[in-house]
Amino acid sequence: MIALRQLTFARAARPLVVDANLQLHPGWKVGVVGANGCGKSSLFALLAGELHAEAGDCEIPASWQIARVTQETPALPDAALDFVLDGDLELRRVERELADAEARGDGEAIGHLHTRYADIDGYSAKARAAEVLHGLGFTDADFARPVADFSGGWRVRLNLARALSCRADLLLLDEPTNHLDLDAVLWLEQWLKTTPATLLLISHDRDFLDAVVGQIIAIDQQKLTLTTGGYSDYERAKAARLAAQQSAFAAQQREIAKLTRFVERFKAKATKARQAQSRVKMLERMEIVAAAHVDSPFHFSFRAPESLPDPLLVIENASAGYVDRKILDNITLTLRPGCRIGLLGRNGAGKSTLIKLLAGAVAQQGGEEKGNRREAKALNIGYFAQHQLEQLRPDESPLQHLQRLEPLTPEQELRDYLGGFDFRGDMATRAVEPFSGGEKSRLALALLIRTKPNLLLLDEPTNHLDLEMREALTFAMQEFEGGMVVVSHDRHLLRTCADELLLVDNGRATPFDGDLDDYAAWLAAQRNAEKAAAPDVAAEKSERLQQRADAKASRQALLARRRTLSKEIEQIDRKLAKWQAEKAALDAQFAEPDFYTKVDRARSEEMHRQASTLGEQIDEAELRWLELHEALEALPSADSA
Repeated sequence: MIALRQLTFARAARPLVVDANLQLHPGWKVGVVGANGCGKSSLFALLAGELHAEAGDCEIPASWQIARVTQETPALPDAALDFVLDGDLELRRVERELADAEARGDGEAIGHLHTRYADIDGYSAKARAAEVLHGLGFTDADFARPVADFSGGWRVRLNLARALSCRADLLLLDEPTNHLDLDAVLWLEQWLKTTPATLLLISHDRDFLDAVVGQIIAIDQQKLTLTTGGYSDYERAKAARLAAQQSAFAAQQREIAKLTRFVERFKAKATKARQAQSRVKMLERMEIVAAAHVDSPFHFSFRAPESLPDPLLVIENASAGYVDRKILDNITLTLRPGCRIGLLGRNGAGKSTLIKLLAGAVAQQGGEEKGNRREAKALNIGYFAQHQLEQLRPDESPLQHLQRLEPLTPEQELRDYLGGFDFRGDMATRAVEPFSGGEKSRLALALLIRTKPNLLLLDEPTNHLDLEMREALTFAMQEFEGGMVVVSHDRHLLRTCADELLLVDNGRATPFDGDLDDYAAWLAAQRNAEKAAAPDVAAEKSERLQQRADAKASRQALLARRRTLSKEIEQIDRKLAKWQAEKAALDAQFAEPDFYTKVDRARSEEMHRQASTLGEQIDEAELRWLELHEALEALPSADSA
């Protein structure tokens, strides 16, 4: 058990937490949340023995092994698999002692060491490490590659794999989903749910926290509080507390008004029933979420594009890739104002390559005869990827970056704009070089938004962003009028901002008929199929062809049923719009003060009967509309058919 008693800790003589008291029991999975700089990482340093308390006690069982993801990885010559196994210090110690005992011919020592090696599951250590590496997106060929060969993002994954593989009693994970794509996040989520270790997790991914943790530690105003439940439970409690404060009420109403406008727009455009149901549920919850973020330092929206040509961009029969290999082939896509597309796909499938193709950052392969690209004359692409952070000028301030873009704009207007991204006061005039990854991401987004794009291409825009900034970005994206294509491992952002999902797989980009839960099931099915791959290729091929035929027949029957239900829903929507308009017109006449003096009794009674009939028709249609949506929700996804 971990026990904090009257604990106070600080950084650079600044108190972060004062007089904290709590107990964490073995096997608990705890999320740690709070504003940037509140002390989350310092709490981890304290638990790891890297930071000493100013006062009070921090008690951790002496026998516990603690694993923590290191922030830096040197360019080591070690093979990736060996680097991961090196994280288990006892495993490596026993292996060294065993090799030494064998060299000496000490049979007794060899026997004892083999027993210990079995006790710590040393014989399956490589298999466990390989499973973790596969889950995080590495291939078998990567296992023997030197650590120095991997990029910074992939070294972060190696550090994470090393921490996960070392049989820790206490696992401290600080933003483990940064640099992961969605399939790796989903794998990690399942792994953490089953690990027996006590887990403390810092994350800005609300869905990830909700799926993994059962308790929340919140650090706020130098206080440390422990609540039971996931992040959504914590957020609801916080929302209720803030809503009780009169000063928070007006700000909450503004946020709810934003959501209401979005709901109206969404209802008018939604075409996928499963996604519609998922999105409506999310929006219902977001009314509660809004109150929890009324004190957010971030408030901004996308500036209205100067024009919205239709279509914005058309790509036909395009191929893309790199010198040594083709990634995508026969890509056809039309992007229009108001389109909101989320890209799904396994690691390496080509999601980022597709974004780069749309942005013009990679050329189409094969020349003009291979594919066609048509851009609107007024196309203005806002492209965000992690390399945008590298293009920031380290010796310039956020204000100077904006002034280079708009030299004639008054300084105060630019300062006000930067304030919406929490670059206030001296922060607006400090050099960018020492900024954190989150601060640089915020600045890159601020610069992109300022250009008034009419087509947004976003590749993992939430990396390094905290929960408050993610909420602000989500609200801004919901109100964006142009076209949008986004790759993100943040399921909350995808659910609330994407109307359409495309699956990038086997070099193609095709509509995905389902929601993110269906995608998680699809990924699991893909992994299971790979594990169960049989050596008899011919028999496997025959069985696969039969399965495809059966699946195709099932999908066709399912899609026919979906089309029937969807068509009836569309008919009801049209009738409801007509009847509601007619009833609203009658009600408006009834509300006129002189209505009964202008209209004779017979006509008045006829109009009231008409209004009553319309009301009954509307009630019946709405009931049928709900029944149809429930029937659609009950249908299995096309991928599971």
